[in-house]
Amino acid sequence: MTLEARLVRTLGRFELDVELEAKPGEVVALLGPNGAGKSTAFRCLAGLLPLDGGRITLDGAPLDDPGADVFVPPDERPVGVVFQDYLLFPNLTALENVAFGLRARGLARSEARARAGSWLERVGLGDHAGHRPRALSGGQAQRVALARALATEPRLLLLDEPLAALDVGTRGGVRRDLRRHLTTFDGMRLLVTHDPVDAYALADRVVILEAGRVAQTGTLAEVTARPRSRYIADLLGTNLLRGEGRGGALVLVTGAGVVAAEPVTGPTFAVVPPSAVALYLTQPVGSPRNVWPSRVVDVDQQTDRVRVRLEGPVPLVAEITAAALAELALQAGDRVWAAVKATEIATYPA
Repeated sequence: MTLEARLVRTLGRFELDVELEAKPGEVVALLGPNGAGKSTAFRCLAGLLPLDGGRITLDGAPLDDPGADVFVPPDERPVGVVFQDYLLFPNLTALENVAFGLRARGLARSEARARAGSWLERVGLGDHAGHRPRALSGGQAQRVALARALATEPRLLLLDEPLAALDVGTRGGVRRDLRRHLTTFDGMRLLVTHDPVDAYALADRVVILEAGRVAQTGTLAEVTARPRSRYIADLLGTNLLRGEGRGGALVLVTGAGVVAAEPVTGPTFAVVPPSAVALYLTQPVGSPRNVWPSRVVDVDQQTDRVRVRLEGPVPLVAEITAAALAELALQAGDRVWAAVKATEIATYPA
């Protein structure tokens, strides 16, 4: 049984139209830039926002189907939700917060508290049952929110930016804890995030949204090997070029030609690793088959590596060493030559 959804919703001038699927035991990450539609998709799945079109089914049962006049309210859906800010009730203890959803579903107070206590033990917070949210750390609050979501035994678990509220120093440890706890849940799990590190650490598969549509989906290895948009390439830290294969070379919209090791024909993507881009102050001679005049737009030093953004007939980001930066003495506005060996360029149909 699976989650199968086509989410169609219009909010002002924004239109969401995406298809999602998740299988039991699978963690699917919904990635995308701000305004891509991640939060709208999340709210539709949770039942906080009804669909204008499409359909949501979970284990074969419809949760939202405008065409059939079906809409299951949020509190009646077998869906657990962990919000970005956790939304714990400040006046309730950790135990009472976890028991809240069980009580809302009609469970007797004593049974709800017993189950809540068991879940707090499972997430390692049995000795914090009597603490209110203000006495908990960010990581502890997240685990309480996770226990509250899982205590109702949902079939689908939705997590909205679950690590965004944490400081950088604690995020790594909490991420590892979250991964461990998620493996104990055999339902479907959908993670909304803008952070590729979270997706790498937690997800089995990614769905990338742009402007309310699915731009790409697949395993992380598949997406990394063949990004299909500039946003995805930037997310992965690589260069993505698109053009038309003519005479064996890739011709960009700027008219510049890019030569790869294998001839290309028709609409084609080319991936150029930043580390493969060599920079020179004068036009190089010798082996590189791709040499282009460029202008330095930005120089960003990151520990021992430096990323240099270039504009020109072939816009690129080059990654060089700090020693190379010192030797070249590059600054924004400088004119340089960028060179890439044909064997360093991977191509695939657009």
